[in-house]
Amino acid sequence: MTTPAIELRLWRQFAAVAEELHFGRAAARLHMTQPPLTQAIAHLEALLGVRLFDRTKRSVRMTDAGEALLPQVLDLLARAQALPAQARAAAAGEVGRLRLAFVSTAGFSLLPEWVRLFREQYPRVQLELLEATGDTQLQAFERHEIDAGIMLHSPGFAPVGLERRLIAREPLVLALAAEHPLAAKTALTVDDVLDQQLVIFPRRILPSLYDAIFAMYHAAGQLPQVAQEAIQMQTIVNLVSAGLGIAWVPESVRQFQRSGVVYRSVAAGKPGAKVAGRVVRPVVPGCETSLVWPAGDASPALERLMAFIGESPDGMPHLPHAVDEPQPHFVAAGVLRR
Repeated sequence: MTTPAIELRLWRQFAAVAEELHFGRAAARLHMTQPPLTQAIAHLEALLGVRLFDRTKRSVRMTDAGEALLPQVLDLLARAQALPAQARAAAAGEVGRLRLAFVSTAGFSLLPEWVRLFREQYPRVQLELLEATGDTQLQAFERHEIDAGIMLHSPGFAPVGLERRLIAREPLVLALAAEHPLAAKTALTVDDVLDQQLVIFPRRILPSLYDAIFAMYHAAGQLPQVAQEAIQMQTIVNLVSAGLGIAWVPESVRQFQRSGVVYRSVAAGKPGAKVAGRVVRPVVPGCETSLVWPAGDASPALERLMAFIGESPDGMPHLPHAVDEPQPHFVAAGVLRR
């Protein structure tokens, strides 16, 4: 036989009688008269099918069943009392879950210290991190597996259907093997590297930045000589150390100290190819890191994250050229890729 749902009111009345062991005092504590309280306890016992109290004209004593039930009832009442505050905290983004994806470059400088500070400030927000490349993040958004993501992209690029908040801008630098002849030069230009074998990420991973790099070569009237593709920036740098070629990487990757690899800034090249009837100069593109999330779908926890980012004096800790401008929201997830 299924026991009917029992109102919280009855449990409060049971707890009051159990703690007072006196119906008159319990009734006064509950701001009611004694007869309705007596009837309520009798009704509760009927619903449960057990006696909770042994009572005489002079005393009230809990039965073994009542003694066993009291701690759980008190816990139930405490949790029920906490619900309004929890609801307000959830609505304010101070409690909840945030599934955040991030590209590997964010892990070099931005993420570790920032995650520590956010957890300290909002310990009741369950932050689930997923490393993922941009294409994997987009798929995760479609499957509703992440709430926000940290993406790397070319300046001004905005994924369709996502809002974004700019976190940082940084230049691309050249990663090359320490024994490479160009490593000894104190000043490099684009013209110095056009004929070098290139290690680069696949276009599907980061199309906007991939196209920007190729556009630089095209502006010089050249085609990149792609020797090898790799997904992770760490892998790209490792392949550079193995002598497979040079690589264009965000400046923050300098923090990935790989033995046998050096990083160099590269100046613009000489005017080269004609584009739309005018001669253009090949310039090394920059890149941006943004927080992205589905348009019109920012959860309270995500709003809290964005507020936290906005309150950070440097935008995001230790990220080069951090940006403070108030822009749209961001998205990230667990372990995916860049």
